[in-house]
Amino acid sequence: MVDLIPRSVLFGNPERTSPRMSHDGSQLGWIAPKDGVLNVWVAPIDESDGVDWAAARAVTDDTDRGIRMFGWAWDGRHLLYVQDAGGDENWRLYDVDLVTGERRDLTPFEKIHAQIIGSSKRRPTEVLVGMNADNPQLHDVYRLDLVTGNLVKEIENPGYAGWLADEDLVVRCALAPLPDGSLDVLVRDSASADWRTLLTIPAEDVTSSDVVSFSGDGRSLVMISAAGADTGRLTRVDLATGATTVLAEDPEADVTGAVLDPDTRDPQIVMILKDRMTYVVLDPSVEDDLKAIRGLHPGDPMFLGRDEADQTWLVGFNVDAGSLTFYLYDRASKSGRLLFEARPALSSYTLAAMEPFSFTARDGLEIHGYVTFPPGPGRSSLPAVLDVHGGPQVRDSWGYNPEAQWFANRGYLCVQVNYRGSTGYGKAFVAAGDREWGGKMHDDLIDAVSYITGQGWADPSRVAIYGGSYGGYAALVGAAFTPGVFRCAVDIVGPSNLKTLLETIPPYWAPMIAQLYRRVGNPETDAEFLWSRSPLSRARDIRIPLLIAQGANDPRVKQAESEQIVAALTEAGIEHEYLLFPDEGHGFAKPENRIRFYTAAERFLARYLGGRYEE
Repeated sequence: MVDLIPRSVLFGNPERTSPRMSHDGSQLGWIAPKDGVLNVWVAPIDESDGVDWAAARAVTDDTDRGIRMFGWAWDGRHLLYVQDAGGDENWRLYDVDLVTGERRDLTPFEKIHAQIIGSSKRRPTEVLVGMNADNPQLHDVYRLDLVTGNLVKEIENPGYAGWLADEDLVVRCALAPLPDGSLDVLVRDSASADWRTLLTIPAEDVTSSDVVSFSGDGRSLVMISAAGADTGRLTRVDLATGATTVLAEDPEADVTGAVLDPDTRDPQIVMILKDRMTYVVLDPSVEDDLKAIRGLHPGDPMFLGRDEADQTWLVGFNVDAGSLTFYLYDRASKSGRLLFEARPALSSYTLAAMEPFSFTARDGLEIHGYVTFPPGPGRSSLPAVLDVHGGPQVRDSWGYNPEAQWFANRGYLCVQVNYRGSTGYGKAFVAAGDREWGGKMHDDLIDAVSYITGQGWADPSRVAIYGGSYGGYAALVGAAFTPGVFRCAVDIVGPSNLKTLLETIPPYWAPMIAQLYRRVGNPETDAEFLWSRSPLSRARDIRIPLLIAQGANDPRVKQAESEQIVAALTEAGIEHEYLLFPDEGHGFAKPENRIRFYTAAERFLARYLGGRYEE
């Protein structure tokens, strides 16, 4: 029997993560703990010796929730990062001057949501910022001067859902939502020109489409588009004529993204996520680079940045049974230099392989997912955890997943299902989940349980349903709608009443509300339907124990969503445990809170499924 992996190794802070290289290639930034809290660190990069780790220094000093997202300004002097308070997702934008050490709150306003819209090497001391300071539902466009810190509103938002700037930092594309859930892609030729409609993304295409980038000359748009196809294809759209050229496509899966030339913005490598990530080379000049990079590590490469000279690339590798690992790749020598592993302590333990699987749902739809078996020879009659992803318009994918490793290490078969409504498999697969929360989306999960038990992998009397956000909702549905299938359920920040969920969404989701109503239902016209799909409506039918965890500051799934199901369970005398985290939001950022939750969940699962437990 393999050694137990400590929860602190799986769910504590990484040793280092999220490296970002300065645009001139002279410095590396990354996130690592400082006094137990994640902060941004910086060290110089020597051309011959690599990163000078001895000279590493923390340049931020967060003492609370930690910093999880940052990036380099093009001037090479400022680092930009965002931070909220207690998980409320009211993100403010901050910077640190690496020369003086000065830190500034660049958006010093209460209850705002700031986001970076664009930056460019052509205007290295400027950043375009979206902020909803004047109207909580809409992000206006501001131009930030990094030298002075001045923030000037440039465009007032008339109701658009998103913006895109060209390489001269002129906002020349906007996404205008329409009442039926479709989007007009608007463009203009200059900052003073009128907006015009370039094309319309139909409502059914929205989740498989995206505006990626302007070309370097500003004359075309690179897009992911499902127009004329089921899957999202990489396309180029001529702004003058509207003519569209398909650059890459796959009949089974959506294009996930593309590596763009830093100057021309032409796509060079296209990523398409199937069971694992696949790569399509469009630019022959990088074909040997991709081959050399793939030879560095068995994982799937992630392209994280490159220097202005385009000689050094920063590459990460994602592998199922090991830590995220990062390299600097030198194009001249076609060789890589190891930077670090995010969680090197994992190498001391036996990890499990994540295996793709598929099955046919009861209505004939093919469903894909992943199973992670406990290490060792036993692959039959196992206790199992159905780990349901959130979103739901996202998908599970192959690679390192701490929960999958945790379940497998504790003796459970971990089952992850990309049920209908998940993205990545084309627009028809997403549409198959419309208005199917608690319906056919849940049927797919039940069919997955039937499949794994029919294969003999899982013991049908010892299956748990577990998940966060939509996955938490699915866990509550499993307990209330199909209690005979599951032995127990774990709900993390999951909604219990779809009507109250939709009535309390964050205000800045308003531009895309038609899409949300299309997928779930309209609380004004579908109140009875939404109640019928709400676990709260059938709380008295629950017969299995539940563990419910909630962040008090969650702006997406409010605390009331957990409180009302807990109250119903208490009134009905149904066995449950409730964990409320007063300093968290939609998920648990602080390592001490994560450890507290996973300790409780591990004890809960061991009690009802009979798995292993770390004291």
